Amino acid sequence: MSQDRDEASAGPQPAEPKPADGDATSSGPTGDHGALPPGAIPEDDDAPKGKSRWAFARELTVIVVIALVLSFLVKTFLAQPFYIPSASMESTLDIGDRIIVSKFTPQHSPLHRGDVIVFEDPKTWGSTPHHPSLLKRIVQDSLVFVGVLPGGGDHVVKRIIGLPGDKVACCTKTGKLTVNGVPITEPYINKGSVPSSTPFSITVPKDKVWVMGDNRNDSADSRLHDGNSGGKLGSVPMSDITGQVVAIAWPISRIHSLKGYSNVFAKVPNP
Repeated sequence: MSQDRDEASAGPQPAEPKPADGDATSSGPTGDHGALPPGAIPEDDDAPKGKSRWAFARELTVIVVIALVLSFLVKTFLAQPFYIPSASMESTLDIGDRIIVSKFTPQHSPLHRGDVIVFEDPKTWGSTPHHPSLLKRIVQDSLVFVGVLPGGGDHVVKRIIGLPGDKVACCTKTGKLTVNGVPITEPYINKGSVPSSTPFSITVPKDKVWVMGDNRNDSADSRLHDGNSGGKLGSVPMSDITGQVVAIAWPISRIHSLKGYSNVFAKVPNP
């Protein structure tokens, strides 16, 4: 009997019933999803990709907005880029240099003789304004606003020679400027230039500074705009000062911080 049972167990096994049409299977051409009932709409495999694209676009938008806000805050309160369009500050600053201007001066730190500053073109200087097309002005103002494009246009860069109350005159018998009666030697003046080819003697008014370019032979600075006012018209209001130039950021070959020249005025007494 045991042999008959063994032979029976080893014999052909009944075939498993095939699933009826529409029955789901654990595997098949549809993989984990199984077969679909007739008339069913298959799932969109692109839906997750669409959601992923939307999430990426949203994150990118947030990053861009944050970057623009940070750029605006930095430009407004900390530093701002400007470019140099003229030769008036050569060879300290060359045409095309991109400079970084600290906005802490003079709002949060005092000015010093010898500082290089950027300021808005004073009304007393009577410069002829440049009027670009409306579209160009909108684009430029927008890029400057967010800090993408360096500022320029109606801004001027010069070096402070006299502070409020200082008496600045030129020149001594040896051709030097004097500040409060003390002759100064100016190592930053461009090679080939003289301290001033135009004699003058002025007193810097309250809340103003007297500025001059380092390329003295080619600089429309306080001297040119003062006339015979004794410093009243040529001096720059402190309220017009945007900030102090602290570094050259471009081109790569000229990247460096600007040197201070406190030693030049070290013997100059207060007014």
